[in-house]
Amino acid sequence: MSNFGFDILQALVNDIAPAAKVKEAMNDINAAQRLRLAAYEKAEASKVKVVKEAEAEAEAKYLQGAGVARQRQAIVAGLQQSVRNFKDSVTGIAAHDVLELMLVTQYFDMLREVGANSKTNTVFTPGPSGGEGGAAELVGDIRRSMLEAGCVQSMSRA
Repeated sequence: MSNFGFDILQALVNDIAPAAKVKEAMNDINAAQRLRLAAYEKAEASKVKVVKEAEAEAEAKYLQGAGVARQRQAIVAGLQQSVRNFKDSVTGIAAHDVLELMLVTQYFDMLREVGANSKTNTVFTPGPSGGEGGAAELVGDIRRSMLEAGCVQSMSRA
């Protein structure tokens, strides 16, 4: 255009119209990028969900363990207080004897609770024979009874 006295310094192009195949290829590239980004974000959300569920489960188990520990501490404190009270009110009895009496009482309470439910499978064990063993003998009797019950169950399955 300089032959005609015009010099073009800049040209503003408003409407570019590439070929249809070029437009389609550009649209496919954009769609693929968006799909890849969407898949990445979806995977990240799934990962966060799994991590948070695991953290919540771990926290629940920790709190449950802390609750069980506090429950056991309360039981021990209650037993100690009961032994002291019984020992103070009854003369001539040792703390060990009081503890054995309480364990036997708890054993009978457990038997009553087990017997209260009609759908319970119960293994009855012999009580203490009055020998020197006391609670230790009762624990041995319980262990033997559980082993015998296990043997009977395994033989009945065969």
